[in-house]
Amino acid sequence: MDSDAQAPRWQIGLVLAGGILAVSTAAIFVRLAIADAGLRSPAFMLFLAASRLAIAALILPLLSLGQPPRRLASADSGVLARWAGLCLAVHFAAWITSLSYTSIAASTALVTTNPLWVALIGWLVWRERLSRRSLLGIGLALAGGLLIGWGSSGDASPGSAPLLGNGLALVGAIAASGYMILGREAQHRGLSTRAYGAIAYSTAALLLLPLPSLLGLAYRQLPASVYGWALLMGLVPQLVGHTSINWVLRWVLPTWVSLAILFEPVGASLLGYWLFGERPGLWVGFGAGLLLLGVAIALLGASTSPPKAST
Repeated sequence: MDSDAQAPRWQIGLVLAGGILAVSTAAIFVRLAIADAGLRSPAFMLFLAASRLAIAALILPLLSLGQPPRRLASADSGVLARWAGLCLAVHFAAWITSLSYTSIAASTALVTTNPLWVALIGWLVWRERLSRRSLLGIGLALAGGLLIGWGSSGDASPGSAPLLGNGLALVGAIAASGYMILGREAQHRGLSTRAYGAIAYSTAALLLLPLPSLLGLAYRQLPASVYGWALLMGLVPQLVGHTSINWVLRWVLPTWVSLAILFEPVGASLLGYWLFGERPGLWVGFGAGLLLLGVAIALLGASTSPPKAST
């Protein structure tokens, strides 16, 4: 899976589809863990984020046993992977906590807006030009975000502070932007997908693991089923989902990967409705649809030249 040879398109598409399906289960596992623990405190949400990353970080290196060594990576690729891990820690701390306060539909829609933040930062900091299509998409997405916020403000279920949850999901989206950009660059500088994932996941886990205890949550005081959900989070959305998407980034621009990831909130919302009967309000649903349409239009207006794989 880490070969430098160009992967066939069918394989890239299949891996990406599987990765998106896997990450769509994350919000469901979080909700199931909350229900079994009877907790939705920041300490508990950080426990879920840290456990998910720690499990994936422990298992991923084992998958490389017996694999032939790849070429040496550049000296700064490991540094980039660690910075990506920092972004990943912020992403999960913010996004998983958001699910305590807002709906699955609102949270997952807002957390997939990271391409908009990349475009806006590039425009504000580096004066990168935005096409008319990108500007239209950003405008639609911002309007959709406002509708989600307005629609959530009148609905206290399932979270106690929907606007706080929506804000945390946006913080998670901004952090995810750095994670994707840094991860792609680290792999283009020679790190294999497994090596990159091991460094990034380990860095994020080490940053998050002490926080639940510091906030008063003992790791051993939770129901046994909660550890089962944490294990599934580490195996399915993290190990399978994120690692698959990281591998696809070796061959495909983040623009197109981000476009495909827009299917995540759709899958997560359908699972949320099926398992919990969680139907988003009319304005939240309409705003989420408008936001995702805006992100898609903005992405299609961005550069789409194919990347070069590392050699």
